[in-house]
Amino acid sequence: MELPGHDPDAALLVAFGNGDLSAARLLTARLGPRVLGFATRMLKGDRAEAEDVTQEAMVRLWKQAPEWQQGQARVSTWLFRVTSNLCLDRLRKTGRSVGLDETAEPEDDRPGALDGIAEAERQAALTEALARLPDRQRQAVVLRHIEGMANPLIAEIMDISTEAVESLTARGKRALAADLAPRREELGYD
Repeated sequence: MELPGHDPDAALLVAFGNGDLSAARLLTARLGPRVLGFATRMLKGDRAEAEDVTQEAMVRLWKQAPEWQQGQARVSTWLFRVTSNLCLDRLRKTGRSVGLDETAEPEDDRPGALDGIAEAERQAALTEALARLPDRQRQAVVLRHIEGMANPLIAEIMDISTEAVESLTARGKRALAADLAPRREELGYD
């Protein structure tokens, strides 16, 4: 468990800002997959767009490295906020919605074909249901329940109050439950 106020990523970013390329590799390995997963969910399953957003967010982070001041902001908070903004900008600009048939099936590398199929169906159903949520609800739900972030951190990323985060996640969870309810038994939810 991480100590409150301690940001292990900040030391890596400062080290990179001072020329340590191994710090950049380590920080990319730590944050890159989480940012990519978040961007993919925010962009309604569009992996190619999510990869572009992830790359752009990481480039912006590297540009900040030389001036990064430890203690002013958490690296992950800053990075998820930038990623959120990039995703929301792309969604607004394109005005597109991804249809259910266009949503990519999540990859599942776990053993057991039947378990893998069932999990893939659950993940696809969740991705589809998340895609139908309003952008801000989807953002809050993904950050809280998929990325596992605390509400105060989400509030910083989304630039809203903790109470607004709680409201968005509660409404999002209710909407997801209602959306998935007809398929509850089929998907193997208790």
